[in-house]
Amino acid sequence: MRIAGSTVLLTGATGGVGHALARELKEKGAKLVLTGRRADALEPLAAEFDARTVTADLSDLDHVTRLAEECADTDILIANAGLPNSGDLLDYTPEQLDRALTVNLHAPVLLARLLAPRMVEAGRGHIAFVGSISGKATTRSASLYNATKFGLRGFALGFRQDLHGTGVGVSVVQPGFIRDAGMFAATGVTLPGGMRTVSPGQVASGVTRAVERDAAEINVAPVELRMLSAIAGQFPGFAEKVTRRTSADRTIGQIVKAQREKR
Repeated sequence: MRIAGSTVLLTGATGGVGHALARELKEKGAKLVLTGRRADALEPLAAEFDARTVTADLSDLDHVTRLAEECADTDILIANAGLPNSGDLLDYTPEQLDRALTVNLHAPVLLARLLAPRMVEAGRGHIAFVGSISGKATTRSASLYNATKFGLRGFALGFRQDLHGTGVGVSVVQPGFIRDAGMFAATGVTLPGGMRTVSPGQVASGVTRAVERDAAEINVAPVELRMLSAIAGQFPGFAEKVTRRTSADRTIGQIVKAQREKR
């Protein structure tokens, strides 16, 4: 799919990774439509990238429907918005659980459902979901996040098959730990020695590569994390035992504490 000249709707534009995505897409010649919950955060992005903005809270499905209506001319959807959702499920209120499932899974699925028909009619378009390596392998204190990212990956790959032959592509891009900006970077937590991170720019490049090449799945992570996630996906019981023998508990606890207020 050619990005230059295409109208691109980017959700989660006000986050650090969203900013990197907006920059990469603008450099590729996209006509940007940026969306987020806060109008005041969108205003400087509109000026910086000469973009149209639409304020919408993706935890409210009425907002999602309105967003699709206002952005009916979308050629490429980049579903980037998401919540961290770390912590044990028993610590979540029913309201927090519903918000997590809505923002991370229901909203992007609904947006895809509402925007895809016009793309199919035009015979061109692309939908890219920004997921996570957590959609390939589970970790402790991340069951809810794992559920949304496993679900997003499954939907993307299945929907891709549904749209085969229509001229509309579907991709899922799955980053590992991202430094400098984004959910993990905001915690201020240092990873155990030997664990490497990726930059927001690398994630943005992975997304545009997925769109341009109509790639089914791109994992933006160091090679060792890609290998570990692949093994854990095939042998979850073995991976669980290995993880219990590491010193990751302290790091996980710090991440959960730092992200508690974002539920």
